[in-house]
Amino acid sequence: MSIEDAQVIDIISSSPDGNSVTLTVTDHLEWGSSEHLIKIQDKLNTYLSFMESGEIYNSYPKAKGKELKLEVVCKYEPDEEGKKFLALCEEVISNVGFSFEYCEKGSGLINN
Repeated sequence: MSIEDAQVIDIISSSPDGNSVTLTVTDHLEWGSSEHLIKIQDKLNTYLSFMESGEIYNSYPKAKGKELKLEVVCKYEPDEEGKKFLALCEEVISNVGFSFEYCEKGSGLINN
């Protein structure tokens, strides 16, 4: 499972307090190419479709009634273009009612 498998949900997890469910995209690619941004966009579109359609509730019944979050865990720190792109993703995703965060592997989540 990775950013290159656009139609696969990588990870679904529940928060320790049980109030939210997080869908995680794993990104092992280095930043600096438009192809990378397209792969992230394709993957996030799959996740959004999975959530908006309600399919998540069939696949992961624990998600019912919980806050839904998306996160991207990056192997490498995003470059400036990547950070701008991820900020735009956060804006779009929050406008449809979900939370969005990203982080570099080994660091804390970055709230935009």
